[in-house]
Amino acid sequence: MPCNLLIAILPGVTGLPVGATATSQPRVRGVSDVYAQPTAAAQPASTGELAQYTTLCLGGPAGRVVTATNADELVSQVREAGSEILLIAGGSNVVIGDAGFPGTVVLVRSRGLRVLAEDEQTVTIRVEAGEPWDDLVAATVRNGWSGLECLSGIPGSTGATPIQNVGAYGQEVAETIIAVQVYDRIAGTVGQVETTACGFAYRSSIFKCNERWVVLSVDFRLARSPLSGPVRYAELARALGVEVGDRVPLAQARSTVLRLRAGKGMVLDAGDPDTRSVGSFFTNPILDAAAYEHLRQRAVDLGEPPSWPGAGDTVKVSAAWLIDKAGFGKGYSGPGGTAISTKHTLALTNPTGAASTDALLTLAREIRDGVHARFGVSLHPEPVLINCTL
Repeated sequence: MPCNLLIAILPGVTGLPVGATATSQPRVRGVSDVYAQPTAAAQPASTGELAQYTTLCLGGPAGRVVTATNADELVSQVREAGSEILLIAGGSNVVIGDAGFPGTVVLVRSRGLRVLAEDEQTVTIRVEAGEPWDDLVAATVRNGWSGLECLSGIPGSTGATPIQNVGAYGQEVAETIIAVQVYDRIAGTVGQVETTACGFAYRSSIFKCNERWVVLSVDFRLARSPLSGPVRYAELARALGVEVGDRVPLAQARSTVLRLRAGKGMVLDAGDPDTRSVGSFFTNPILDAAAYEHLRQRAVDLGEPPSWPGAGDTVKVSAAWLIDKAGFGKGYSGPGGTAISTKHTLALTNPTGAASTDALLTLAREIRDGVHARFGVSLHPEPVLINCTL
């Protein structure tokens, strides 16, 4: 795996011995389910190509595959698996090598959403790690809870969202997450990481590339409102026919985001080969003032690079624009049946389902190196790479 184990004890992390809370008392007391699908019995261990569990349809064999249908099973499976373990939920942000994974793969299939607290202004909910993300967003919109609507259509599971600090169209989960329930593989405890200790940054957190923590569930605090949060993203504002900063009905925000994402091949659709991807393969580069000015000089013949203010004096630049202007347009054909999406230059695809991970990464390297040669800007992958490197 490409990331090292992090063993530092972090402030804001609390823990209790495994079994003291997970098995002897209810995880949430005194509240009712908004909805919760009953869990099936744990599936027996098996082996198989991991391609069947990823949206890229890529990945070689696993040594062993087991399924966890609730948080207690997830803790138990992780403890039994030892050090060589891979967790897969939606499989939408992972690239697995052609050699597969020799250890135990745990499929995270826990489901459910509970209300922890509510008042006139807010509602606090706890969502199990395996809950499909877009199902959750749809439920919040139906219930008149504002804060996740612009994250509609993103594939994957709820438990993956704090790991990546998932964001789109001006919203990030860091804005609404108040705590993450985790299993600490070093201490052997189940505990909670408060949002201030999550280390949220652009597409990052303490959980990313960190084998210590297993996300069990996520707590969100949302506004009780029929209206979206202020629309921050110019493209979304234009599609809605409003000004940046305006609010719109939740259902309108959701439907418009879904339409925009579908137009870019970013909503899973079995009939659309462009969605056989991990979505955005590269993150938008964040440049300091000097690096941004250098880019502007290199791109003087192309106009102003699309950009947004970052933290401090930094600037976030559109990776899609860099890729396109470096000569890798929509539909660009790569080796071994790989391609850039015909709808969005940030998505690298396996359109026929017959490509290999090695071929996809060869295309990614070609793009990365081409952008650097043209603009002097380094692109970095957004998905987690398992048993492979870029």
